[in-house]
Amino acid sequence: MRAAPVGRVTQAQLPRPLILAGVYTSLGRAEGDAGSKRRQLFLSCGDVTTQKQKKRNMEKQKDLSDSVAYAHELSKIMAATEKHNSVEPGISKLQFVPFTSALDARFWHELTQKKLNEYRLDESPKVIKGYYYNGDPVGLPARLTLEFSAFDVNAVTPARCCPAIGTLYNTNTFESFKSCDKKLLLEKAANEIWEAIKSGTALENPMLLNKFMLLTFADLKKYHFYYWFCYPALCFPDGIPVVQQPVPLGERFSPSQIQVLQKAYDKLCQKEGVTALPCFLIKYHNNSVLMSLLKNWNEFFQDPGEKVTIGIYDPGNFVQYPGWPLRNILVLVAQRWGSHLHSIEVLCFRDRTMQGVRDVTHSILFEIKLSQLALSPVDCPKAVGWEKNQKGGMGPRMVNLSECMDPKRLAESSVDLNLKLMCWRLVPTLDLEKVVSAKCLLLGAGTLGCSVARTLMGWGVRKITFVDNANISYSNPVRQPLYEFEDCLSGGKPKALAAADRLQKIFPGVNAKGFNMSIPMPGHPVNFSKVTMEQAQKDVAQLEQLIDAHDIVFLLMDTRESRWLPAVIAASKRKLVINAALGFDTFVVMRHGLKKPKQQEPGDSCSSSITSSADLLGSSLFSNIPGYKLGCYFCNDVVAPGDNFLSL
Repeated sequence: MRAAPVGRVTQAQLPRPLILAGVYTSLGRAEGDAGSKRRQLFLSCGDVTTQKQKKRNMEKQKDLSDSVAYAHELSKIMAATEKHNSVEPGISKLQFVPFTSALDARFWHELTQKKLNEYRLDESPKVIKGYYYNGDPVGLPARLTLEFSAFDVNAVTPARCCPAIGTLYNTNTFESFKSCDKKLLLEKAANEIWEAIKSGTALENPMLLNKFMLLTFADLKKYHFYYWFCYPALCFPDGIPVVQQPVPLGERFSPSQIQVLQKAYDKLCQKEGVTALPCFLIKYHNNSVLMSLLKNWNEFFQDPGEKVTIGIYDPGNFVQYPGWPLRNILVLVAQRWGSHLHSIEVLCFRDRTMQGVRDVTHSILFEIKLSQLALSPVDCPKAVGWEKNQKGGMGPRMVNLSECMDPKRLAESSVDLNLKLMCWRLVPTLDLEKVVSAKCLLLGAGTLGCSVARTLMGWGVRKITFVDNANISYSNPVRQPLYEFEDCLSGGKPKALAAADRLQKIFPGVNAKGFNMSIPMPGHPVNFSKVTMEQAQKDVAQLEQLIDAHDIVFLLMDTRESRWLPAVIAASKRKLVINAALGFDTFVVMRHGLKKPKQQEPGDSCSSSITSSADLLGSSLFSNIPGYKLGCYFCNDVVAPGDNFLSL
């Protein structure tokens, strides 16, 4: 739908009674007396209707008369407005093109990592950095871009781009995001800019005039990111009158003058060691162009009567309007030199390269009347700057990254988030990275093995290995949650392999493996045939390799004697062992002790780390017994373990 011309009111904007009045009036004009008679007949039809209909017709006539009166008053107001506009046709106020936020998807990934690993529950403001560019093609908005490097203030700004320093306010909850005092944040940022203008620091560092704020809430479970940008800009109470309307630079400058202007700008950038300048001063005459920094104003414009021209690095693409960075620069100029300036000329410098050809002719040049701010030195001008959302209203925006992310990565992030939230709030001293990086060997994939594996995954453990020699039977799935009925068919799948496969289906981020092998046990003699002896030796060697490759060994087998050999091997290799056993109405869970490490020898660089590791393993919040003083499952035995299957 096209917008109505200025000074006109569309039919959709009129109230319904006024629309009806227009219909009746046009009807009478179109049909003459016949139409008028029909209208009178329509309005006086109460002669042949009931009393209730007469009352409705009288109300319609009253609405009609009120609507005609309203239309008459509206026409007078519109006539007065047109008369006022015709009196001062050349006076207009300068308007600006606001920034549009452009956030790279990698920015949200970096924010996620910062939130999980660094910020945690900290809501204090953080310094970030963005940039804007004055060489975008026609049709693109004036963008302020934030990339993954935004959190590194010292990162290199892309070539020919202007940096912008901002403040990140990342909230922990959506309620905090909504209830945050946006007005207070804007006033605080405006006061900082105003203080930089009054103190003169903005002259030395014009980047202080192009600040921005970013209010965010990251829903890391759904990967929904809510954000609201603010680009604080100080306002002139009565606006800025335009003396000469903006025109393209190519209409005012000759090709040779434009070439000299480009060289002068490049020379100034090279002198300052940058690829872009946010603002600069200009003096030009015929084919001579001089440029200097804003801080050199008094030396550059020594003659009070000479023409004052300032240039800004303008990210906009509109021919009629300058970009947002000009606003605070004009406030700075008005506050410091407005008392003796009648008007100034502004060059919105736009430097575009298309197909290898550099072009600045689309830059715009205009003249404005700039008076001194009528404020006391302590009063900060009114500020605006909160960005509108996609619907054009004042509100935040939201980006959903779950649709463009790998579901496996989403699952991993969600698991880590739950654990880290628990640690931040309940056990901040817990070293979660040690738990997650632990490599766990589960000897036994039955009732205990299935439950322990699920618990380990809940704690974020990524490396889990099963060892079992049994197949899944029909009685297993009801007690062992990693198996289903289909796993029992055709003799049953090997437990270790099926359990590892099911873990990867539950959580693709886990590295689960299964080994279908037997563990030699005391009281269970091995057949002295060559084949069985070789197999037993292979099983022992493989068991030793598995224990050596893991950090923690869980003894979760059915019988007591099956735990003996793994306990001995783990003790010899100083591996942490967790032993668990279930009876009908009893259970036991214990941690085996570790051998005390050898005393440190000269030149032994590893012994100190081993000692500290042993002390760490032996210390906890619930016990003061060092790990090397703890026993094992078999310490109180007076006879060797026997065959418990004989008693079943």
